[in-house]
Amino acid sequence: MTDIATMKDFRTIYADTLIELAQEDSRVVVFEADLMSATGTKHFKELFPERSINCGVAEANMVGIASGLSSQGFIPFVNTFGCFATRRAYDQFFLSANYARQNVKLVGLDPGITAAFNGGTHMPFCDIALTRVIPDLVVVEPGDGWAVHHLTKAVYAHQGSVYVRLQRKGNPIFYDANQTFELGKGIIVRDGKDVTLVATGAVMLEQAILASQALEKENISAAVIDMHTIKPLDTELVLSYAKKTNAVVTCENAQMAGGLGSAVSEFLSEQYPTVVRRVGIQDLFGEVGTVEYLMKRFALTAGQIVQEAKDAIKRK
Repeated sequence: MTDIATMKDFRTIYADTLIELAQEDSRVVVFEADLMSATGTKHFKELFPERSINCGVAEANMVGIASGLSSQGFIPFVNTFGCFATRRAYDQFFLSANYARQNVKLVGLDPGITAAFNGGTHMPFCDIALTRVIPDLVVVEPGDGWAVHHLTKAVYAHQGSVYVRLQRKGNPIFYDANQTFELGKGIIVRDGKDVTLVATGAVMLEQAILASQALEKENISAAVIDMHTIKPLDTELVLSYAKKTNAVVTCENAQMAGGLGSAVSEFLSEQYPTVVRRVGIQDLFGEVGTVEYLMKRFALTAGQIVQEAKDAIKRK
C-alpha cells in the first residue's frame, strides 16, 4: 500500500483499498451508478472487469442487485453520492439489505457540505438520521486518509450491512501509519479536562482540533474524540469523558436532528445527564458554494465550536 499521506484524495485511497481487498478475496464486487470517475473506481474495473457492475442511473435497482449477490456469498461495495445512496435507495437498502440480513456495504460520497458546487439537491444532510434508525446497521465516517484505508478494511471484515459517509476530495492527515481503527471504538485525538469535543468526519474533526487549540490559548482544556463510528456509538468512551469534563460538544457535517448529537444526547440523558451543545446543520437545506463558504454559512467552524464549548462550560 502506498503511503496514505502522499495520496491526493479519499476516493483514491478508498479505491486502492478495494483493489487490495479484491486481490485477496474473490467475493469482493463493486457496484456503480454511472459515477466511476467521481468515485475513483475506474482502475478497479480495469483490473476486475467481471467484478465491476455499472447499473446506470438506477440506484434503487443497484442496491437490490447487490443484496441479491450478497445472498449468494459475495461482498458488494455499492458506491454513489450520499443523497442517492440514502434518499433514493432507502427502501431497498432498508428491506433488501438490512431486513434480509445481507452483507451490503453502501458508500455515500460527498456527505454534507462536501458536495459543494453540486448544490442543495446533492447535499445529504439527512443521511445519518436516516441510517441510524435502521436496526443493526453500522454507520461510519472516516476522519482522515489513514482512517479511510483501515476502516474500509474493517467494513469489509464486518459481517452485516454498513453505511459509509465518504468525502471524495482532499486528504487531511491527523494520524500516522501506526494508528489502529476499530468499528464502534472512538479515538482520543487530544486529551482534556474542561470540555469534550466529539466529532465525526474529516471536515468537523479538523475544526474540532482547531477549536481545541484555540481554547488552549485561553487556558481551557478541550478533549477531542474522533467518533468515526456513529452507530454503534462508543458509549463507554462518551460516558468516561462526560464524567471527566461534565460538558460535551458534538460536531457533525449533517443535520443535528437524528445525527451524532442526537445519539450522544440520547445516551447521556439516560445514563449520565450532562451539558451537551451541538454543532451541525440546523434544519436547513444545502446550497451551492465552496466548502469554505458553506462551513461559514452553516456555522460549522472552529469558532462556532469554541463558542458552544464556552457555553457548555458555563452551564455545568
